[in-house]
Amino acid sequence: MSGSHDTEVLVVGGGLTGLSCAMFLAHHGVRCTLVERHPDLLSHPRQRSLVPRLMEIYRQVGLESQIQENRVDFAGSAEYVAIRAETLASARYLPVDQQDDAVRGPAFSPCTGTPIDQNRVEALLRTRAGELGACIRFGTELLEVTQHDDGAVHARLRDLDDTEHRLRARYLVAADGARSSIRRGLGIAMEGPVDFFRLLTLMVDADLRPALAGRTVHMAFLEQPRPRTFLMALDRTGQRWVFGTTDDPEGAEPDENECVDLVRTAVGLPTAPVRLRPQIPGTAKTVLRFEVGAAVAAAYRQGRVFLIGDAAHLMPPTGGFGGVVGVEDAHNLAWKLAAVVHGHAGERLLDTYQDERRPVAQFALRQAVARYRARFATGTGEDGLAQLPTTDEQLVGRSTVMMGHRYRSTATIGGGTDSTAPAEVAGLRGEPGTRAPHLALAGERSMIDLYGGGFVLLAGPDGQDWVTAAGKMPIPLTTRQFGIDLITAGTGDTGDAVARHGIGAGGAVLVRPDGFVAWRSTGPASDPAAELLAAFTAVLSAKPPK
Repeated sequence: MSGSHDTEVLVVGGGLTGLSCAMFLAHHGVRCTLVERHPDLLSHPRQRSLVPRLMEIYRQVGLESQIQENRVDFAGSAEYVAIRAETLASARYLPVDQQDDAVRGPAFSPCTGTPIDQNRVEALLRTRAGELGACIRFGTELLEVTQHDDGAVHARLRDLDDTEHRLRARYLVAADGARSSIRRGLGIAMEGPVDFFRLLTLMVDADLRPALAGRTVHMAFLEQPRPRTFLMALDRTGQRWVFGTTDDPEGAEPDENECVDLVRTAVGLPTAPVRLRPQIPGTAKTVLRFEVGAAVAAAYRQGRVFLIGDAAHLMPPTGGFGGVVGVEDAHNLAWKLAAVVHGHAGERLLDTYQDERRPVAQFALRQAVARYRARFATGTGEDGLAQLPTTDEQLVGRSTVMMGHRYRSTATIGGGTDSTAPAEVAGLRGEPGTRAPHLALAGERSMIDLYGGGFVLLAGPDGQDWVTAAGKMPIPLTTRQFGIDLITAGTGDTGDAVARHGIGAGGAVLVRPDGFVAWRSTGPASDPAAELLAAFTAVLSAKPPK
């Protein structure tokens, strides 16, 4: 590749997915620049919790303790309370099945789900990405992007003061949301009904305690003023809320009086005092609209441009899969871009991003649609279900959707099945293409803590030949040997730890930087160095050394 670059990777979009991507890239030592057209982060909380898998990922970049310090305390109840009703003031509340079986306890993950608003998470991500070396530029809009034969992406940018400038990058990651202008510019279609409704949201100061009548509500799904209306509590006292309702895609944005009337109708208090709050700091923007869809991009890559997050897939909010899948997109792509940028991998490795992540999005989408049908079917024909694909999808646990991925690509070798259907988290046993299992280690650490940087080779207690072979590899590789420098907590049963990874005492497991198993040998090999080198060469799509 010829020429120099202003940055190795340009990330467009400063939401949860884009900020995560910039942070992961910087964590892997990649020069990256993130641009976001808004002057600051949204105040809207959106996703209100992080599932264990995201906590695992963020733990690997040093964010777990800060996330815990910023968690939301749902006062008034030990559990998150969601209800269905005509209005918030209705005498009768119906409970809502949250279908939340997220992994709890130490058996499957060192982390637990954490209640925290997305805007708080994004603030932590922005700070951490900057600490790791990423250049974060809010108030900068992408005007044009072109791919050139010189092995670069050229971007034309504009700052808030209308100053235009150009930036040259080796790769571009589009995290610019559901209506991604980059995706449309590439001509990549979305497969599915795309937008099946538009959501209008407000953040309001409104004392709704008279409607609550002493009851605790964190999330209310309401029938008034329109189907799919909700009120989400932002404080302990019932005086700060997020309001959302379906919106006319072709209609004009409602004025302040119309917005106040919508909230009052949902509450069931015609004269309740309601004040709208800006949703973007530094602006007077009080109304935001979000597209709620059910579609997956036909391609995740075109040349040097990659799609992640909502730019690659739209999902109904049921299940909370959209944000999780988006962050995992970024986590998967970042280590691969780093491997290519640092010269450890061939360009073909980047094709495995689509090979691995697109089936995950398709499965999560089907699960989200099935949950949406189960939760919001009203029988009135006004629930938006007619626009959704029909499905006889069997529901599986949320943890299985989020943590049981079974990748099939050239970046994994020797999976036991051709199926991409996820595995039960409790049944993960080191199969190539699956998340390496968690085991508690001495010192209150986890096997998960070994991953997130480079490749890791785990060898059985009799696998010294594999450890020796690892030292001959052409790329950085961390080695750990069960029973030698890898001691599990509790009884320290080395045999069980080895079996949990599907190998014998003389075997070895190669784990990728994203914590997924790339390859394993169940026992010893006649030439471990040659076998391990062949595995690396295949996984990284690299040229065999001469």
